[in-house]
Amino acid sequence: MDEVKTTLCRARGLVRSQDGTRIAYERYGEGPPVILVSGAPGAAGGERPLAGLLARHFSVVAYDRRAAADRVEREIEDLAALVDAVGGPGGTAAVHGTASGGALALAAAAAGVPVGPLSVYEPPYGAERADGLDRVRARVLVVDGGASPAPTRRAARTIAAAVPRGRHRTLTGQTHEVAPHVLAPVLEDFYAQEAAGE
Repeated sequence: MDEVKTTLCRARGLVRSQDGTRIAYERYGEGPPVILVSGAPGAAGGERPLAGLLARHFSVVAYDRRAAADRVEREIEDLAALVDAVGGPGGTAAVHGTASGGALALAAAAAGVPVGPLSVYEPPYGAERADGLDRVRARVLVVDGGASPAPTRRAARTIAAAVPRGRHRTLTGQTHEVAPHVLAPVLEDFYAQEAAGE
């Protein structure tokens, strides 16, 4: 893992995934590690507003996801490499995924990637895709927006019920384009509760 200081963020780095692909990431702040999984390929920069808010209490890592055509198994390996590289003393990291990034984070946890507390915002899941979520051992917070479409909100409740240690939260007035300043305190509280063993 190589890190170089920059003026845009605390550090940039690279990790190698299992197939040798280099995964670029940006790290912000100090504290327990939190990995942000974007809802789009590439897009580490799109996570900067949320990362900046969470960096007050955490070491936040945002990374460039592979192209959409790549297999999900490869993306799971990418996330596993990041957890291994930035994981804290227990070798785990909290993970937050937005939209398809949330689906990827859930799939990685179900596959055994050692994630700590896991939060997701409106992952595209339906009841037919909930199979396998019972293998997720992490505590999971599933968040949706109160102004999002009803099917999206139903999917969030389905996921929260499907994981063994899941809970659900709706953010009043939010849509699929959630405001980082509304989401960040919810995630901070969830991660703090996990650290306290609540």
